[in-house]
Amino acid sequence: MGIKKVQVGFSSGEFSPSMYGRFDDPKYAQGLARCRNFIVRPQGPVELRPGTQFVRAAKFADRPCRLIPFTFTVDQTMVLEFGDGYIRFHTIGQTLMGSNGQPYEVATPYKEADLFELHYVQSMDVMTIVHANYPPKELRRYGATDWRLTDVQFRAPLTPPTITSVVFTVEPSDGVTLTEGEKTRYTLKYKVTAVQDTGDGIQESEASAIGSCKGNLYLNSSGVTITWSAVPGASRYRVYKNKGGLYSFIGETEELSLNDDNLDADSGITPPRYDQVLGNGRNPSAVAYFEQRRCFAGTPQNPQTVWMTRSGTESDLSYTIPSQSDNRIRFTIAAQEASKIIHLIPLSQLVALTNSTEYRISAGSGSGLAPDSIDAKVQANIGSSMVQPVIVNSTMVYAAARGNHVRELGYNWQASGFSTGDISIRSEHFFENNPVKDMALSKAPDSIIWCAMSDGSLIGCTYLPEQNICGWHRHDFTNGAVESVTTVVEGEEDVVYLSMRRTINGAVVRYVERVHERFCARLEDAFHVDCGGIYQGAATKTISGLTWLEGQKVSIFANGCVLPQQTVVNGTITLSQPSTKVFVGLPITADFQTLPASVQLQDGSYGIGHSKNINDVYLRIVKSSGVFVGPDFDHLVEAKQRTREPYGSPPDWMEKEISIMPYCEWNDAGQICVRQVDPLPLTIVSIAVDLAQ
Repeated sequence: MGIKKVQVGFSSGEFSPSMYGRFDDPKYAQGLARCRNFIVRPQGPVELRPGTQFVRAAKFADRPCRLIPFTFTVDQTMVLEFGDGYIRFHTIGQTLMGSNGQPYEVATPYKEADLFELHYVQSMDVMTIVHANYPPKELRRYGATDWRLTDVQFRAPLTPPTITSVVFTVEPSDGVTLTEGEKTRYTLKYKVTAVQDTGDGIQESEASAIGSCKGNLYLNSSGVTITWSAVPGASRYRVYKNKGGLYSFIGETEELSLNDDNLDADSGITPPRYDQVLGNGRNPSAVAYFEQRRCFAGTPQNPQTVWMTRSGTESDLSYTIPSQSDNRIRFTIAAQEASKIIHLIPLSQLVALTNSTEYRISAGSGSGLAPDSIDAKVQANIGSSMVQPVIVNSTMVYAAARGNHVRELGYNWQASGFSTGDISIRSEHFFENNPVKDMALSKAPDSIIWCAMSDGSLIGCTYLPEQNICGWHRHDFTNGAVESVTTVVEGEEDVVYLSMRRTINGAVVRYVERVHERFCARLEDAFHVDCGGIYQGAATKTISGLTWLEGQKVSIFANGCVLPQQTVVNGTITLSQPSTKVFVGLPITADFQTLPASVQLQDGSYGIGHSKNINDVYLRIVKSSGVFVGPDFDHLVEAKQRTREPYGSPPDWMEKEISIMPYCEWNDAGQICVRQVDPLPLTIVSIAVDLAQ
């Protein structure tokens, strides 16, 4: 009898070859040497990834596009296809069409080279988009086919009124004679603003030009009547009087005039002043929402300056003298390097990322941010790339500026601040000379970070920091390269959308594809083909309309059965048997390989320096059908699949432990390889091998 070697889970994902000797690493026992086109489950198993469904060809075949999510509610989501000068819209695997029967589009100024440096944030039906070369913009949804892209307006929402007259009057008491000098002793100055009630709260215009007159309000029966012009959109007006050099509030009215009979002036309330820093060629690179403020940062002229709108507003950059707690906030981070802020990330505190430093921005004192209470502290000196980070619970995950690795940043109570760590250290081979190009997060059914890589692969990281789970897995595509990735909620899952560059029938094309839902109730619902199409209807042997797969050899899954592969000709294939539910698409090859075997021997070698041979393999699988096993990928044995099912019907799902006797081969590794080439589901829960002695 040989030595039993058991592995009960694979949640550490695929390890780099440089880790193959690290038997002492506690994650080694849950790792794999190869995890391709399998998804690592946080509970330990790996499962064959679902295939992708063709949505539509991108507008331009010769230019890449970027996918960005738009989420109003969990029931109203869109995937935005940003291309060279346009936006298209996709949802639930369909493209939003216009009244002309063509895909609905919104024109944009963004060029192909700018797409992956766009940064965005969304609030309700408004998405804010920033780029250093363009004024900040808002994409607003007014209806299903009514989307508008406009510049963010930072100026005052209303024009200031025009004071038309300021008249002093006095009625002396009987028997009292006033000299002209007494009546004109003071110069009385006023300003007026227009006020509007909006969804953002009260908005107030800048102050009017000064209106003045000579007068003396200390005299009995004296007063000043201030009159001004109406302002479109204003619901009322505020009047301010010069007191000690400061214009202070004296009254509010819905009328177009106000009488000042020496009203008390409140110097704590003064007219708003508006920053004109943003826009006009001063374009921010970063945007976020934090503590009811919309925040911008990183303009070319002010690379380390942050602007935050007035509390509770979207675009109000007004402030007052003296300062109020809800005024706009503007500050510059003092740093040794003038590195531009490229990301603002709202965690428990606001985090600002440059390409060299991570900063924490918090209230210097008190319970919230205020103009006179700002503190910025360095948390790390790693730096971030331009790829927009994702937030997993209370942890941020971002691509490092140099070295291409992926890092986490979260609050550490022991350090009383944020700390960062490399979550790709055990799988660094994925990132060698291969920067992350785009990043997205799916939360359900599992928490997975998806990275579109520069080499065209899709890298997933099953990531639950609270459970200390971090497992990387790679996904490759036949004749395809991933250029962008995003996720949106559709039904009970966060669905992944991909922008793909493919070579079809000898030509380069670009497609938008939707990764199929992972859950399926029956074997015949399992979707494991790429760039696929679905037929469901009356029994037929002819499937047509597959024009996007012209000339390609495709896999076919019909009524739960794997049919022979065929080549698409004139958009059509002919099945070997009539079927009512058919999935057709490019084949997926999924590979699973264990790490070099480590066994505790009496000589203390853990098997190093010993030849190894595997007599038997025991796989625990669930909801699976079809599996090939061997000591390497060139010598595979198919596990017996059909048991009691009659021929002509699909075999049942397997949920059991299966035993396979692989080809015998003495080598230095003692590894087991599993491959799935058919469009059939496969979930591996555990593996045990009998090593020969």
